[in-house]
Amino acid sequence: MPTEATLAALAKALGTDLEPLVALREAAARAPQVRESFPRKATRRSVRPKVQPSFEERYLSYVTERHSQLTVVGLDLSRPERARWPLDAAYLSLELAERPEDWPAGSEEANRPSIVVKRAEHALAGCRRVLLRGLAGSGKTTLLQWLAVATARDELPEELADWRGRIPFILPLRTLVRRGPLPDPHDFLSALGSPLAASQPEGWADAVLARGEALVLVDGIDEVPQEHRGATRDWLERLLAAYRDTRFVVTTRPSAVPEGWLTSSRFTELSVRPMSTADTAVFVHRWHTAARHNATTDAEHSHLHDLEAALQVTVRAQRDLAQLSSTPLMCALICALHRDRRGHLPHSRMELYEAALSMLLVRRDLERSIDVPEGIQLTEHQSVQLLQRLAYWLIRNRQTEMERATATALVNDALPAMQAVAEQGTADQVLTHLVGRSGLLRQPTADTIDFVHRTFQDYLGAKAAIEAHDFPLLVNNAHDDQWEDVIRMAVAHARPAESADLLRRLVERGDADDEHKGRLHLLAAASLQYATEIAPDARTLVEQRARVLMPPRSSEEAEDLAALGPGILDLLPEPQGLEDDEVGPVIKIATAIGGDQAYGFLRRFAQSLPPDSTPHELCEGWERFKADQYARDILLPYRGKNRLYMDVRTHDQRNALQLLKPITHIRFQGEFTEDQISEHLSPEHTHTLHISSDRLLRDLKFIRNLPALKTLELSECAQLAHLEDLAGTSLTSLSLTNQPREFSFDALNSLPELTSLSFYTHLPSESLAEVPAPEGLTSLNLGWTDASLRGISRWQQLQELTIADGLNNAAWQEIATLPHLTELCISGYDLKHAVSLSSVTYLRLISPSDPQLDLIPNLFPNLQRFFINCQRVQSDTTDITPLSQIKGLEISVSYASSVTGLERFTPEAVRLYPRPRTTSI
Repeated sequence: MPTEATLAALAKALGTDLEPLVALREAAARAPQVRESFPRKATRRSVRPKVQPSFEERYLSYVTERHSQLTVVGLDLSRPERARWPLDAAYLSLELAERPEDWPAGSEEANRPSIVVKRAEHALAGCRRVLLRGLAGSGKTTLLQWLAVATARDELPEELADWRGRIPFILPLRTLVRRGPLPDPHDFLSALGSPLAASQPEGWADAVLARGEALVLVDGIDEVPQEHRGATRDWLERLLAAYRDTRFVVTTRPSAVPEGWLTSSRFTELSVRPMSTADTAVFVHRWHTAARHNATTDAEHSHLHDLEAALQVTVRAQRDLAQLSSTPLMCALICALHRDRRGHLPHSRMELYEAALSMLLVRRDLERSIDVPEGIQLTEHQSVQLLQRLAYWLIRNRQTEMERATATALVNDALPAMQAVAEQGTADQVLTHLVGRSGLLRQPTADTIDFVHRTFQDYLGAKAAIEAHDFPLLVNNAHDDQWEDVIRMAVAHARPAESADLLRRLVERGDADDEHKGRLHLLAAASLQYATEIAPDARTLVEQRARVLMPPRSSEEAEDLAALGPGILDLLPEPQGLEDDEVGPVIKIATAIGGDQAYGFLRRFAQSLPPDSTPHELCEGWERFKADQYARDILLPYRGKNRLYMDVRTHDQRNALQLLKPITHIRFQGEFTEDQISEHLSPEHTHTLHISSDRLLRDLKFIRNLPALKTLELSECAQLAHLEDLAGTSLTSLSLTNQPREFSFDALNSLPELTSLSFYTHLPSESLAEVPAPEGLTSLNLGWTDASLRGISRWQQLQELTIADGLNNAAWQEIATLPHLTELCISGYDLKHAVSLSSVTYLRLISPSDPQLDLIPNLFPNLQRFFINCQRVQSDTTDITPLSQIKGLEISVSYASSVTGLERFTPEAVRLYPRPRTTSI
């Protein structure tokens, strides 16, 4: 047996690790040493035939193996092939946000938060079709991988029990669009280059989808060229029409497709939220745990412990760093750079990218003392020049993946001007070196090349565009969302005069292009923060155009403006003179940006608010700052004035509640015990309590200690089995969302003062006739439920009714028997089945695909108020002309692309949200 010293010398010569060789020696030592001569004639040993797995079993095993590992940027500089995480350890359940459909955005009743935030598994529960929006590096693809692997292993959590037993198909559009027309189900595997395609049984994929047993995961609408996205939607809609029971999850960057792009097909739109402080802490710990797993010495292991402890403190203390680390990709980069630079970190996004490139391109081989791997030695500058060519070709051709032959040709074209590189090997050898050593390129299949992340492609492509002086190309494509990050980074790469020139060109094109004016002017403003130096006149020009879009008048406008970064804070107005629909969005911008400058602005803004005003956005904002400081500096003046609606997601926020007592309205999101929820609640003042996504809550006995509580909302409390603890309490309003199927509703009849009831959950009965609810209800909200509306007429005192689905003619007939019904809110409807409801004076229509407004006057002749949310309306124009038949009608229209018929009404009669802008340059 070789000695350990011999093995160490061998490992060094081979450039490999010592551990595998030691393991081989130990295995050999344990093997029995048998000396015998070979028989003259070999005898064949009988082999018991193995039971062959079915194709479906083979496919599920393939999905698990193919997607159960993640490549993590910079995890191990010394061994890039080990820079991979098992998905089980890497997956972090991020927060997803959804705007609840029952909340009529922009109406006078908007006293609830505009979004509901849940952990991924909770947000996906109950959804059949999901469009998931998220920024680059936010974790969209990782979530799809986790869904695929957990489904293939049959390990989905209890919240996603309805998703179990399905066959996952991951369809990365970046690969599919490059190969030609998007595939039908029988071509899914072959289009992805799966080795199982040849053995797929005839009709297997079609049968799986037809039975509703498939989970189709479509990744990257934003990676489809803009002119082909209509065809991509047609492809999706054909699949949806053919396989109505199949579950779909589709991902995209936020700006790639408009709001409601797939809502006509009944997709739920969710957005990936930035990682919270707690999420970042978990990610940093997992990154260092994985790095320690690869550590080869006790000293390195200890050093990684120290680095983790230091970085946990640094990320919390430096707000600019906390903002940068809000996505998994950027957080991984920060962890890698912190390790590589012995605890010293860059502070801007571009410095972070530049440092990461240097780390990945040069430092790794220097750390290993390897000078000429594979016979090729490239300087950092040489590597960057070649990678720029590849990145710029992908950008110009609107692709994120290329044929290896194309990549080889691009490298070959560069070699005549790079003699020092050409002398070392052929184009194919140089490309092989870049794929194997740069840490930036991957080879997902034998014949394709792509970048490890789109961010690096955009960074390098922007550098190439500036060096080529391709300003017209940049400006002409600036309206395309695939070029947004390229433009920003181009401004950063450019010299001062070039930056100013590029920004002026963007503004000029925006001035001349009415269709894309807002987008181009916003992009110019967003790019200001990337410029190291910018001429004052160019800055003034850009800021003038940005002011036209100020102040924001909706959450969507606020999100767009927040993307411009801290520079937009200088343009935000003070509260004096703001309209009611502008105050909340201004606060939302500052809270979304975070940092010391935003905190200072919020503190001044809150002090200047009218004494009778506390926008909910002000209460929501504390999640981006230190909870006790925010409570003391900003929220404390409003304590006890019955205007605080607090959202509590962390224990730091929960502890800060003691500074704000008494609180009348509060929402707990996350895992809290009964004692933790009730600790800081005032029995005499707590009026409204909402508990969501809580797997620790097991009973509601503490509610009896809150005699002033009138409204209780329970959402996804998985361990809660019944409502018995509420019996006899004085609750007047109860809402139940996504409770377990075995949940008992029996105690509803034991709530004597209950007048308002909301169901967004499975009901044990087939119809409302069997629901054990008090007969004295005046408000019923059926957001979604699987019970039919038969029996709704038992609640003869109903005054307000909200219905999401199930309105057939029989349901309309029964609703017509409710004598006191004055307010009706419906979605997912067809008014052709409706009957006249003369008692209704207020009608709300939520996200209809076809509003059918011509039927409204005959069906609701006594309307006084009308509201419509047009986010899902298929037509570009909403015509309110038919409503002019109803005299004195007050109309509210939200999110309409265009409204016609306004001339039929007085200006005071119609309210549009967001409020249109008339200011122009």
